[in-house]
Amino acid sequence: MKYPVHNIQGKNVGEVNLPDRIFAVNFNHNLVHQAMITQEKTSREAIADARMRGEEVRGGGKKPWAQKGTGRSRHGSSRSPIWKGGGVTFGPTNERNWAQKINKKAKQKALFMVLSQKAKENELVVLDNLEIIEPKTKEVSGILKNIFNVVKSDRPRKTIIVTPKKSESVVRASHNLPYLQTIGASSLNILDILKNKYLIIPQSALESIEKTFTKI
Repeated sequence: MKYPVHNIQGKNVGEVNLPDRIFAVNFNHNLVHQAMITQEKTSREAIADARMRGEEVRGGGKKPWAQKGTGRSRHGSSRSPIWKGGGVTFGPTNERNWAQKINKKAKQKALFMVLSQKAKENELVVLDNLEIIEPKTKEVSGILKNIFNVVKSDRPRKTIIVTPKKSESVVRASHNLPYLQTIGASSLNILDILKNKYLIIPQSALESIEKTFTKI
């Protein structure tokens, strides 16, 4: 699959052969949805954590009053769920787990599907090289302006840059742009691709993607 290559000035400088196994896969909505939901639920963390009646609530070690003879109902602890300041019955705990499983090959195929869709809809931009001399927002902003002209976007849209490996200069230069995200090729995932409109990949990162995700 031949695909145009641009430089950081937005000029067409040639073509690259994209591997059909990654960038020419038919889209399957059900599989992509399953992979997306699996990643979302697996990354979900339990924040709400109520204190139960046991050792989580401090105090209540002494019996409030005698078992018999007071005329009041029997109680063994002031930290019972029916007392003010007591534990919570059936409350949320931080031990909850929403993780789901998906077959490795299915997850891989779903990733290739969204990459193929980006290429099909011309939302993928392949760069011959991405070198930032100084990690400044102004430099990256200028590069993105040229790229948005390539994809014929009249305004900045959510964009993700895929680097061969973690690049501190690219990350620092991109930090102040709210619509821009950077990610290493080995960490590429379906959720980040779907959240962004455009996908920018240097040619060196294409090799890393193929090497990382075609092992299965």
